[in-house]
Amino acid sequence: MGILEVKGVNKRFGGLQALGDVNLSVAENTVHAIIGPNGAGKSTLLNCLVGKLIPDTGSVMFDGQSVLGRKPFEINQMGISRVFQTPEIFGDLSVLENMMIPCFAKRDGAFELNAIPSVASQKDVLEKAEAMLVDMNMADKRHMNAASMSRGDKRRLEIGMCLSQEPRLLLLDEPTAGMARADTNNTIDLLKQIKDERDITIAIIEHDMHVVFSLSERITVLAQGTPLVEDTPENIKGHPKVREAYLGESA
Repeated sequence: MGILEVKGVNKRFGGLQALGDVNLSVAENTVHAIIGPNGAGKSTLLNCLVGKLIPDTGSVMFDGQSVLGRKPFEINQMGISRVFQTPEIFGDLSVLENMMIPCFAKRDGAFELNAIPSVASQKDVLEKAEAMLVDMNMADKRHMNAASMSRGDKRRLEIGMCLSQEPRLLLLDEPTAGMARADTNNTIDLLKQIKDERDITIAIIEHDMHVVFSLSERITVLAQGTPLVEDTPENIKGHPKVREAYLGESA
């Protein structure tokens, strides 16, 4: 049984069947990619995993507990963190202040953002945030305004903010979208380092096949809201159904 188990999940939007009988098992401490053409249901599935959408039928279990009916912040507190397509950071704050926010949330559960100016007295939070910046190779940017950084560095910061919450499952929604190739390769290296150094499971939605095949151990292919095939990267590359549905090649 995987750390994440999705069984019989269906989701309709009016007359549109966005997800049809989706079954997915993500093994603990692996990197599992979910790929498919536009409109395959990838983002809808991800939103069902984090509580932004509720499936019409089916179950979503994380570490033996159902996530259905829980609010997104409650699912986060269970040990699931999500990285969005567009980096979700606080542009008006410094890099260090951004990193401190999830550290406060992990420690206190809830806090007032206006407490940020008085963080000098919060030694434990400050030390944890600075240590994470070192891990993310961003210590030299600690006082920079977050909005002024490159997209690649914003993504690196957001991933670090997620890791500060000490998740067991990290969900990545097209983490390299809009990046130059150099930033993409740096993100791949960062995710490999995270996987090697931490007790963490990663599920990734990605269109860039270079990223998928560089990181994943298992791949699930969605087509028209339904799983088409799940296999190793080596077998997915040459699978005729995948080439037809995802790569646009007919038999």
